[in-house]
Amino acid sequence: MARMTMIEAVRSAMDVSMARDDNVVVFGEDVGYFGGVFRSTQGLQAKYGRTRCFDTPISESGIVGTAIGMAAYGLKPCVEIQFADYMYPAYDQLTQEAARIRYRSNGDFTCPIVVRMPTGGGIFGGQTHSQSPEALFTHVCGLKVIVPSNPYDAKGLLIAAIEDPDPVMFLEPKRLYNGPFDGHHERPVTPWSKHDLGEVPDGHYTIPIGKAEVRRSGSAVTVVAYGTMVHVALAAAEDAGIDAEVIDLRSLLPLDLDTIVKSVSKTGRCVVVHEATLTSGFGAEVVALVQEHCFYHLEAPVVRVAGWDTPYPHAQEWDYFPGPGRVGRALAEVMEA
Repeated sequence: MARMTMIEAVRSAMDVSMARDDNVVVFGEDVGYFGGVFRSTQGLQAKYGRTRCFDTPISESGIVGTAIGMAAYGLKPCVEIQFADYMYPAYDQLTQEAARIRYRSNGDFTCPIVVRMPTGGGIFGGQTHSQSPEALFTHVCGLKVIVPSNPYDAKGLLIAAIEDPDPVMFLEPKRLYNGPFDGHHERPVTPWSKHDLGEVPDGHYTIPIGKAEVRRSGSAVTVVAYGTMVHVALAAAEDAGIDAEVIDLRSLLPLDLDTIVKSVSKTGRCVVVHEATLTSGFGAEVVALVQEHCFYHLEAPVVRVAGWDTPYPHAQEWDYFPGPGRVGRALAEVMEA
């Protein structure tokens, strides 16, 4: 089986989908000849031509608006927003148009678009290249939201997203593009070529949207995470020597609540980790659900570890980034409660 980085896995997913279905089109800023700022679309224009992989003006609203029109016509656009931080001009199109087409047409129309965007920090991108806006999408009825943590999942989930009849927000943690970053920024990053989840089939396969994965079994405490924070949580559990069960959500909307409830009911403790700012972050929804469904099983209050309620600071990158030290302290807190 081939070994791929997450960049290569994402590119392979689009390649496989474009080869299988002539209605799949890829477009965005610099995705054509240049191959994307992270090279996620490299070679697709040369292989499929300028009508199926092409560059757009610097207009996120125009990119998503065009995709919606194409989808209503019968095409399957997979568009790229160069950084998640740039999606705000397109938020109106996403929330008022794409998310509501099935509802407002009583099922006569769907909107099979995928909006890909690199998300998160850890690359010294500062306040306008490091945001994690996933909670802005999970609040919108009609959107699906995916955040993969590894190349294998990224390819299978992206193909599933492209084949889905409804709009899917596909957030790619850019700090994971080349390796499973665990938050230990002072250490060399292990490349995906040396990680089991770097093994990715060349052909077509899908992973069901809405199904979480238990990355580490344990009985003492449940850690719920997604994206880069999955690897941080695994490192924190290992460093602390705590028998933690780590759940990789993969899909935020729809959410695999059954897996969360089963785990917390077993462990009696829960820590929720995400990189986005704390207040109104997606972790708050997870905490509320755990409280509603697992209250009589809990042995300690649920604890959140997240980014600070401030713009992502360039000069204090690793203070803001929820690293294994902060997660480890949270694990110790719930174990001692």
